[in-house]
This record gives sequence, C-alpha cells and structure tokens, in this order.
Amino acid sequence: QVDLLESGGGLVQPGGSLRLSCAASGITALSVVVGWFRQVPGKEREGVAAIYTGGRRTYYSDSVKGRFAVSQGNDKNTFYLQMNDLKPEDTAVYYCALQEGAVREPPLQADDYFYWGQGTQVTVSS
Repeated sequence: QVDLLESGGGLVQPGGSLRLSCAASGITALSVVVGWFRQVPGKEREGVAAIYTGGRRTYYSDSVKGRFAVSQGNDKNTFYLQMNDLKPEDTAVYYCALQEGAVREPPLQADDYFYWGQGTQVTVSS
C-alpha cells in the first residue's frame, strides 16, 4: 500500500513561486511514475507534470512548460513540484499521483494512476 501526502500549497501573488511536496511511503517497485495533477470545480483533472524515477525523465503539459519543474528528492521518496511565475489560471487543488509500472504516453492521464494524495490548494491572486 502506497500512501502519498502533499504539502506546500497556499496563497501567492501572480508572478510568485511555490514548491509543492509529495511524501510517499510504501513504495516497493524499483521504478515508478509520479504525476502532478490539478483540478478546479466543474472541470476534469488536468495533468501538468510527471517524472519517471527510473531514468529521471520528466514531462510537462504545454500550460506549465518552462514555469514548473518536477523533481525527486535525495531520499527517493519525496517528490517536488516547483512552480514559478504563477498565474491566476494556475489556481486549483493540486494532487500528486503514483503508478508502479507503465503508464500511457503522455504520462498525464489521470486514469493511469492508482495511488493519489489528498490534494493541496494553490491560490494565485493579488
């Protein structure tokens, strides 16, 4: 059983930065895929970034490319989403998700992930 716990959300002004953390426990697979998703009320969950722990390959949606960066901590069980130049349209509940094994390409399809965190609110507003 894998458990995921996000933290780091909050209120930030446009142009500001936040770093979200996802602490994972119970991982047994040698390599996994960790995705970051966001959701606003009335809309489908949107995948924004993913990292393959085996080769450290990363993937970003067009909406965040060049502004967000996903990484894995030195402890191997913590994952980060660094968000820079935040915009009001980035406001959402952000979730991390984990899949042990393969996912479809691009790795931003929510249905491919089995384990999910509880979410953390990010609000970008002046």
